[in-house]
Amino acid sequence: MTVLELIEAGAAQLTEAGVAFGHGTDNAFDEAAWLVLWQLGLPLDSALDDAGPVAGQQATDAQRAQVAALLARRIETRKPAAYLTREAWLQGHAFYVDERAIVPRSLIAELLVDGAIDPWLSAATRDVLDLCTGNGSLAVLAALAYPDVRIDACDISADALAVARINVDKHTLQQRIRLFESDGMAGVQGPYDLILCNPPYVNALSMATLPPEYRAEPALALAGGSDGMDFIRSLLRAAPQHMREQAVLVLEIGNEREHFEAAFPALEAVWLETSAGEDQVLLLTLDALLAPRTNTNPT
Repeated sequence: MTVLELIEAGAAQLTEAGVAFGHGTDNAFDEAAWLVLWQLGLPLDSALDDAGPVAGQQATDAQRAQVAALLARRIETRKPAAYLTREAWLQGHAFYVDERAIVPRSLIAELLVDGAIDPWLSAATRDVLDLCTGNGSLAVLAALAYPDVRIDACDISADALAVARINVDKHTLQQRIRLFESDGMAGVQGPYDLILCNPPYVNALSMATLPPEYRAEPALALAGGSDGMDFIRSLLRAAPQHMREQAVLVLEIGNEREHFEAAFPALEAVWLETSAGEDQVLLLTLDALLAPRTNTNPT
């Protein structure tokens, strides 16, 4: 059996089993390709067309058995593939991850790499905060995108910070990224020129219906209360005192725009375009955060 045939057979198994995607892939073929190539020690960006040398490579009986075992684990445990491989890719960079932190997939990563935030920054941008850093991937990508900045990366979870430490060390950014524990903004100092935040924002109804793959992740990093806005309410109250005059806050809210606008009806936000559309990530200036908002829902 060739590598391509292994992948196609694996995709059929995943489809039949009804596994959920969304942790680095969005379909059965790509998920199977990730698992098969990783198990065989082949590059994850291998060309898989019929004429490609990798696609037509014959797998030994031992390799087929190893792939079968890995696919069985994916199906039986319903854990995201990244937890099985201990590796996740974001914007072309590999990150270590395990069950102590959510699998990195923030759309903010796109904005850092393609420069979409740059118009709101300047040569004076020096201090960045990555709030709810998880496995540290956004902090690392920000450091790579902006070589002159210093980054504070914090999380309420000591376990997640241990994973972030692995990634900061892996990318040799110890001198530019400081990791520390903080419950929201409580342990943060600043002031900052840029705040990045991919917080827990999943509303209670959505949390109750998440597929097992998402329930395998730390609920602390996902659950945002009844409307998903619990953490964000406290963040928007506290952030201004930690921001410089021209600072901006880049905030990911996933599919919660309706709840966000209901909670903050008068808040002037800039919605940023990503591969998932224009309603998943927003940018807030300090002026917008400080503007009177008498009709903001405080609950």
